[in-house]
Amino acid sequence: MNENRVIVAMSGGVDSSVAAAILVEEGYDVIGITMKTWGFMEVGGAPKHESGCCSLDAIYDAKNVAQKLGFPHYTVDFTKAFENAVIDNFVDEYLSGRTPNPCVVCNRKIKWEELLTKADDLDAKYVATGHYSKIEYNEQTNRHSLKKSVDDKKDQTYALWGLTQESLSRTLLPLGKYTKPEIRDLADKFGLKTAGKPDSQEICFVADNNYERFLRERIPDVIENIEEGDMLYKGEKIGSHRGIPFYTVGQRRGLGIALGKPVYVKKIDHETNTVEIGDKEELFQSTLIADDINYVSKSQLKPGESVICKIRYNDNGSLAEVVESDDDKIELLFSQPASAITPGQSAVIYDEQGYVLAGGVIKEGK
Repeated sequence: MNENRVIVAMSGGVDSSVAAAILVEEGYDVIGITMKTWGFMEVGGAPKHESGCCSLDAIYDAKNVAQKLGFPHYTVDFTKAFENAVIDNFVDEYLSGRTPNPCVVCNRKIKWEELLTKADDLDAKYVATGHYSKIEYNEQTNRHSLKKSVDDKKDQTYALWGLTQESLSRTLLPLGKYTKPEIRDLADKFGLKTAGKPDSQEICFVADNNYERFLRERIPDVIENIEEGDMLYKGEKIGSHRGIPFYTVGQRRGLGIALGKPVYVKKIDHETNTVEIGDKEELFQSTLIADDINYVSKSQLKPGESVICKIRYNDNGSLAEVVESDDDKIELLFSQPASAITPGQSAVIYDEQGYVLAGGVIKEGK
C-alpha cells in the first residue's frame, strides 16, 4: 500500500478543493474522487437545480480544481450504496416517528467505508475530506482521537462520531487547524475556481428541505395508506394528526391546531399512533438514552464521569454526567434539563478539551 497516496473526496466546494490543494503542497500523491450518490431527477424537489453537492456543476468544479492542481480526478457512482444505506434509513426512521440524521449515516457508510474500499483498489493508504475537524493519535490509549476544529462555528465533529478506529487511522483532515475565512484566502492563493462558491446548507437529496414532499414522492403507496391519529394535549385529544412521519419533536409550525398560545410536538408514539403536544417548558428533559454506540477517543465511559453532550448539530453542548455506559447503550443525566431531545438524532459526547469521546443515536429522553 502506497503510504504517500491519498484519495480526496471532492464535493466541488471550496473546502474539499482547498483540502486537496494543501495535500498536494505537502507532497502527497493525490487522487480526487467525486462520489455521485444521487440525482435530482430521482429524488425530486429541484430537478433544474444542478449546483449543489454531487451535482453536475459540482463534478465539473472538482475536475477543474484537479486539473488546476495537476492530479487525476474520477467520478464514481455510489448511488446504489447511498440509496440502501442512507435514503432507505431516512425513510424508515420517519415512518417510525423518529427524526434521522442522514449526514452521519452517509459519513460512516459511504464517505468512509465505500471510499476506503476504493482507496484499497487504488493502492492508497489514506482518504481525506474537507471536514473541519482534527485527528490525533494518543500513544497512551493507543487510539485515534477526533477533536473539534479551531473554527468552532464550522466544526463538523458532530457528524463524524460514527467513524471507526480503522477509518480514523487512515484519514487526513487538513482543514482542522484553519478557520473558514482562512480557507477562502487559501483558495484565492491557490487560484481555485471554487474560492467564492457558497456553502451548501440543505440535505443533499432533499434540496428544497421539504421532507414531506420527498416522502410522498419516494413512497407514495405507503404514504397514501398512513393513518391519521390522535393529537393529544395534557392527555386529552385536541385534534387529529396527518401521520407521524410528518412531525418531529420540538416542531411548532404546521401543527394545524390553535390553542391561543405557542405549543410544540412533545412526543411521537409510533405504537399508539399519537402525537403529543406540550408547552415549551414541557420540552425540557433531564435524561438521555442513546444506542448504536461508537466509542471514539476513549474505549469506554465511566459512571459518574462528567462530559459535554451535543444533541443536535447547532447545539452548544450541555454538561452531563454518565449514568450508565456499555457497548450498546449510554445514559446521561444533564446538569440542566435539555430542550427537545429528539429520537433519531445524534448524541455526541465530548470532554472539556473538545475531544469526541463517543456518540450514539438518541433512543429517548425523559
